[in-house]
Amino acid sequence: MTEELTVRVGTVEDIDDMMELAFSACDENGFMSPEPEKLLREIYASLSLNNGMVGIIGKKGEKPEGAILLSIVSPWYSSRKLVEEKGIFIHPDYRSAKGGRARCLCEFAKKVADSLDMPLLIGVLSNHRTAGKIKMYERQFGSPSGAFFLYGAQTGDWK
Repeated sequence: MTEELTVRVGTVEDIDDMMELAFSACDENGFMSPEPEKLLREIYASLSLNNGMVGIIGKKGEKPEGAILLSIVSPWYSSRKLVEEKGIFIHPDYRSAKGGRARCLCEFAKKVADSLDMPLLIGVLSNHRTAGKIKMYERQFGSPSGAFFLYGAQTGDWK
């Protein structure tokens, strides 16, 4: 019998593991070089529940299997708040494992947005396995509300 996946709320004790996961995500999906200080500020704030939250798949004290970084922000044209997904990443060792880790993290984001009574802004910005990612997001969230385009860059090519 397999253990059901759960997403736990990350805490500041998860900072080292989350930074490691973030650099892996930047290596794969970033299109500009990551700045450790900026990553640390964003991740630490959300781990501290300071206008954000991190959902982590994996037991406390063990390497995370995947995570989602959420921030509470206002769009440039309004003072109303929303939940913005900054990043969702499944460690490559767990992508083919059963359980639907990405789906669980998307469900976590929806629960956070619902509990805060805020809209959720979430999307796919990737040049790798993009069609499959979009199909999974469509199953979770419905039809897309637009698209991203990169001119003069490809995700993962900043290195």
